[in-house]
Amino acid sequence: MSIHATAKSKVYIGTNDRATTEAEYEAETWTEIKETEDLGEFGASREEITFSGVGDAFVRRRAGVTDSGSMELICARDPADPGQEIARDAVKDELPYNFKVVLADKPTPTGTPTTFYFSAVVLSARNSLGTVNDLVKTTFTIGIDGEILEIPAAAA
Repeated sequence: MSIHATAKSKVYIGTNDRATTEAEYEAETWTEIKETEDLGEFGASREEITFSGVGDAFVRRRAGVTDSGSMELICARDPADPGQEIARDAVKDELPYNFKVVLADKPTPTGTPTTFYFSAVVLSARNSLGTVNDLVKTTFTIGIDGEILEIPAAAA
């Protein structure tokens, strides 16, 4: 598989009826969050556990819990966009919502793109007003709650 640009990738928000399997995610009703400018980053990282041994004077390291991260999704603010509206309302909800990120990386014209599924809480929807030549933007902080399910791109 070759490298690819982020252009034409899409982010969707579902309901707060938590999905855990590919079949449950595929059965979800998705709403695209439009006017995205920056999809941020996400992925697993492990906490470091250390132990300082007195006898040998070395620090020992182990991998602790996994954190799938928080995604900073930056959008041109569109109060009429249904996806942004759901995400703004989700800030008031304590429950995680289902998310889908679809890359524009189909290996063949009839293939399927890489798709990431995860549950996450929307932690914030902060508006950035900027300067005279800026568009008003909203940054959604999306805290991923658990494992990310990745479905790799495939040729048809």
